[in-house]
Amino acid sequence: MNKLSHYDPASALVSDEEIEVFMADALETGDAAYIAKALGVVARAKGMTQVATESGLSREQLYRSFSEKGNPTLKTTLAVMKALGLGITIKTAQD
Repeated sequence: MNKLSHYDPASALVSDEEIEVFMADALETGDAAYIAKALGVVARAKGMTQVATESGLSREQLYRSFSEKGNPTLKTTLAVMKALGLGITIKTAQD
């Protein structure tokens, strides 16, 4: 019988391009919880301590806010995105 191993998607996000595609895919879902969790994965990939320092938030707050059950405020989300060098582009929705 094969043993399952734990996979952390943060380990695969080694370039800015990979992070961009990962976050674009998350945003396309429109699922706020999924997007928050994806942002947490990116923060772990970049280093939670560094993101905490650059965002002015504690590591504990970041882990809690961007966990599977987290619900970060827009202010927290924007602070983390800025610390990660990410931005949002707005376009009209296409049906």
